[in-house]
Amino acid sequence: MTKIRWGIVSTANIGVAKVIPAMLKGEHIEIAAIASRDLAKAQDVAQKLGIPKAYGSYEALLADPTIQAIYNPLPNHLHVPITIQALAAGKHVLCEKPIALSAAEAEQLVAAGRRYPQLKLMEAFMYRHHPQWQRAKAIVDAGGIGQLRTIQSIFSYYLTDPTNVRNQADIGGGGLMDIGCYNISLSRFIFGSEPSKVVAMIEYDPTLKTDRLASGMLQFAGGTATFTCSTQLTNYQRVQIMGTEGRIEIEIPFNAPADKPCIMWHTVNGKTLEITLPTADQYTIQGELFSLAIINNTPVPTPIEDAVANMRVIDALVASERQGGWVRIPA
Repeated sequence: MTKIRWGIVSTANIGVAKVIPAMLKGEHIEIAAIASRDLAKAQDVAQKLGIPKAYGSYEALLADPTIQAIYNPLPNHLHVPITIQALAAGKHVLCEKPIALSAAEAEQLVAAGRRYPQLKLMEAFMYRHHPQWQRAKAIVDAGGIGQLRTIQSIFSYYLTDPTNVRNQADIGGGGLMDIGCYNISLSRFIFGSEPSKVVAMIEYDPTLKTDRLASGMLQFAGGTATFTCSTQLTNYQRVQIMGTEGRIEIEIPFNAPADKPCIMWHTVNGKTLEITLPTADQYTIQGELFSLAIINNTPVPTPIEDAVANMRVIDALVASERQGGWVRIPA
């Protein structure tokens, strides 16, 4: 069976704790190397996870001719520069969300990707590949809730550690970048289109300078999406997808557990069906789909242009708070 040889740039916690263990379960995935700017740290993680090679720099890993694909879970400000370096080194790249610090920077990555059309490039929004989201999308597209009119979502956690990258404003920290990007992405995914304008209310932490509480509204041609995200609220996440004849509620929309079934509810004509999805690891599915796109030379599930569109909405929401009103998003 063909396997793609992957290299991981960074020993970031999301990779070590969630993504790498999940990818190791993939039939078409071989985690062949990991890199850190601290060689000892890379060696320690490699030993614990059974990864054959450890490098003390990202450049050394990118220079390894046996590595075919890179997973980039670095802090947000390093997504674009390291991904461009990886493309230049001839590697396919799966890069964590949010893809960049701005839509303009994301466009630089798209331009780089077009210089290497033989290489696959995708933003790692793992939630989209989970069976619960594929089911929700299919129900909506088939008219299962009538006409889609509005989506409401919330995503929050509590974290005030100033050393955590999520709380460092200068490298892309803050709630909108870390988790609000999911609220935006899911709305665009389910509506199947881009919003025309947005408005936001954003509260910034006076010490950390990152956004700690953000609420926004997105105007689509067919309706609206409203959301709240926060880095300083109790842990919670939920999504409601509302139509003229029914609704869909997703219990754990983003951090879907990998060790037990997920539950969603589909209400139509006054009757509610509880849907139990089979146990699935969305990180394994994501890695497999990306690897198969390489093996079969087929398009990746989500084109990189989608990542730019998501960043445009984030940019507009920030501008809305600054300007105090609605901001239009160019078509």
